[in-house]
Amino acid sequence: MSNAVIAATGLFTPEQSVSNAELVDSYNAWADGWNARHAAQIEAGELEAKAHSSPEFIEKASGIKSRFVLDKAGIIDPERMAPNLAERSNDEISILAEMAVKAARQAIEAWGKPVSEIGAVLCAASNMQRAYPAMAIEVQQALGIEGFAFDMNVACSSATFGIKTATDFIAGGSVKAVLMVNPEVCSAHLNFTDRDSHFIFGDVATAVIVESSETAGPGGWDVLGTRLKTTFSNNIRNNFGFLNRNARDTAHLDTPAADDSVQNDKLFIQQGRKVFRDVVPMVSDMIVDHAGELGLDPHALKRLWLHQANINMNTMIGKKVLGREPSADENVIILDDYANTSSAGSIIAFHLHNDGFEAGDTGLICSFGAGYSAGTVFVRKRA
Repeated sequence: MSNAVIAATGLFTPEQSVSNAELVDSYNAWADGWNARHAAQIEAGELEAKAHSSPEFIEKASGIKSRFVLDKAGIIDPERMAPNLAERSNDEISILAEMAVKAARQAIEAWGKPVSEIGAVLCAASNMQRAYPAMAIEVQQALGIEGFAFDMNVACSSATFGIKTATDFIAGGSVKAVLMVNPEVCSAHLNFTDRDSHFIFGDVATAVIVESSETAGPGGWDVLGTRLKTTFSNNIRNNFGFLNRNARDTAHLDTPAADDSVQNDKLFIQQGRKVFRDVVPMVSDMIVDHAGELGLDPHALKRLWLHQANINMNTMIGKKVLGREPSADENVIILDDYANTSSAGSIIAFHLHNDGFEAGDTGLICSFGAGYSAGTVFVRKRA
């Protein structure tokens, strides 16, 4: 059986960024308009007025200061409150595939080998823009890669599940190298009229090349072990799917689909306090237990590249795993600039902040989120 190596990574960051202040101005303008339109019901006690948000509230609740997005204008337009992303023809590359290809090309350039050595492409992300053909196959075609490709979705844990899948393919001898991409247009499934969550997500794409140690050159990261865990919960949910239209009553038959309002549960919804209470101990215990199984001292890990969901969750998990208050260098935080980018968050952290390691130093890539789901990938710097 071949051991797996993380040989290279890539990152695509959109050019546009939205600050907390800009997002708050947009939300507050929308809230004022909503309150004005429903003034009579509010006065009668039938509806509750929409409260204003503030940059201070957002940063305290999440640690987020800004987020990169594909379309800023649509998001901060109080009359729209959603990114404006035009539908493309079937002859054009899809939005998610285009993002993934840009990240993948960066990873391939850093890898320094021809794509002919890649035997599989995995597209692991929280939302695919269509059911089929698979986004991964489109990425495969755009990059001129042979072999096979498929999509996988485990929400925010998709990247670590993808790395685990890639290492298993390599261990089994199916391929010598796997390209795993994580294109995330999280702004498209976010309800920008929800004060408690309108600030959470950003857009980005990451890529990881996982290679057999038999063919890997110097450098990179040995994958010491991978572990996955899932347990069902409704506390993070998105009910959008192809069956939604079949639930319409006959009164909707004369109404164009484009005019139908989007119900809130067809976008991202969560019960944040319950998620925090459930996920922090689940992930902390999983990391410590997995480290022990591998003969690693979790307190000696040089760096944690955790899922970038919430500064308070990451701080708490870091304390539990390292047994002390982690330094900024030990517990990497990038969500202040990128916000929550679902599956891509831990990979962004790893891609941007894996410097300063000597051969033999160990670290942890970890993701967690809807499902609930969690994945741990312990790595060791190679000579």
